[in-house]
Amino acid sequence: MSTVGVLGAGAWGTALAQMLASDGRDVLIWAREKELVEEINSAHSNSLFLPSAALADTVRATGNLADMARLDTLLVVTPAQHMGSVLADMPAHPRDLVLCSKGIEAGTGRLMNHAAKSAAPDSAIAVLSGPTFAHEVAAGLPTAVTLACGDGEAQWERLAPVIARPAFRPYYSDDVTGAEIGGSVKNVLAIACGVVDGLGLGQNARAALIARGYAEMLRFGEALGARAETLAGLCGLGDLVLTCSSTSSRNFSLGKALGEGQRAEDLMTDRRTVAEGAHTAPVLVELAARHAVAMPIVTAVYGLLKGDAPREVVSGLLSRPLRAEQGSAE
Repeated sequence: MSTVGVLGAGAWGTALAQMLASDGRDVLIWAREKELVEEINSAHSNSLFLPSAALADTVRATGNLADMARLDTLLVVTPAQHMGSVLADMPAHPRDLVLCSKGIEAGTGRLMNHAAKSAAPDSAIAVLSGPTFAHEVAAGLPTAVTLACGDGEAQWERLAPVIARPAFRPYYSDDVTGAEIGGSVKNVLAIACGVVDGLGLGQNARAALIARGYAEMLRFGEALGARAETLAGLCGLGDLVLTCSSTSSRNFSLGKALGEGQRAEDLMTDRRTVAEGAHTAPVLVELAARHAVAMPIVTAVYGLLKGDAPREVVSGLLSRPLRAEQGSAE
């Protein structure tokens, strides 16, 4: 079995490395932090980002991007806003890049697959997305994901045997845009659900927000060429339900803290891990306006991150004009 590479040793990257190593495969994971490289190689642990996992002996770490360049399959799990620059720093090599980071590039409005293709034009791009909490994947609990392959079935036939494990089941799609949009938009909606929880507004309100947020995801996705059935699957609705329902979600936790009265500026400064929805919200609002897509919940989250009072934001959403549930532009 050939070695698989994982770019990024945060919680999700570490969990994926552990999952890939569960059948004895050699996995090489890249980390920026020198002390983390040393810990993974000596203690087989990642106390910084995933302390619950005892890593397999076949997971090795490096801090040198050149060590990753010879590998034919790389799972890219860097923070979304740094993915393009990391790939651009790697020596060129035709390979499969499986993008596992969920977000939209700030400043350019590019989806991750566009940023990756620009930085690594010789690579074939796939997107792995779905309802996945890192600690559960690392523990070997059953998980299903979407694997969207930009090169279609030929790429799926290469990647599925590399990624699939008894407890980690990928489902094929060729809708890369849909897979990315589902993963990006749900992060922003999870912040909103966290706010509802932090304000103590109840389960009814959260369920309504998930449903109306999903409608926003569909409108935006279809405007950018995604298929509705993709967004109804694991990488859209499935991921949305998971992320909007638990403090294991970084985005939900951020929203909950906002709802409890903490300031966005303080929360973002103090966090070691990245809540991608906070970076995605502003660019998503801009893209929605460019494509004339109404996304009131996403816009409300952007306001919260800029400092708007949570109760006033919720009041504004509740006071919107009454309209039909289906067939409405907003």
